[in-house]
Amino acid sequence: MGLNLNDKKVVVEEVSAKVATAQTIVVAEYRGIQVSHLTKLRATARAQGVYLRVLKNTLARRSVEGTQFASLADSMTGPLIYSISDDAVAAAKVINDFAKTNDKLVIKAGNYAGKQLDVAGVTALASIPSREVLISQLLGVMLAPVSGFARGLAALAAKKGEGSEAAPAAEETAAA
Repeated sequence: MGLNLNDKKVVVEEVSAKVATAQTIVVAEYRGIQVSHLTKLRATARAQGVYLRVLKNTLARRSVEGTQFASLADSMTGPLIYSISDDAVAAAKVINDFAKTNDKLVIKAGNYAGKQLDVAGVTALASIPSREVLISQLLGVMLAPVSGFARGLAALAAKKGEGSEAAPAAEETAAA
């Protein structure tokens, strides 16, 4: 049963709200995928904070109209699932990881911050570590000089401590 006009408006408003805050949208064809596999994909997407939805292409086109993702409208043909995320790489990572294990999910296109991506671009975007991993790597790089300096000071203090203990012992043997 199709959607009536009011239901369509609600869907467009919902998706438009997600698109307004999104950094990335990835579009994939899901033809022939079992429902149980799509359920797993949805669960993974939900855990990663990715909005994942099967939409009528006309409603999706209306949702991206006038946004930085408007260039995706040309790729919106066939049975598609839309992956939308506020995180730059989450949408691409969820779809790409699922496509590795299920050959029936075919990545069609993507858009990151207004730049159209082909399949290779989506795959490259998916290979970038997540925001949390990048922040922890940056923090590790920033703390390396400080921790190295602290270890050097500790080693110097330990060496001075050994030298000051050895000097009185040498004086005692000379006095005897």
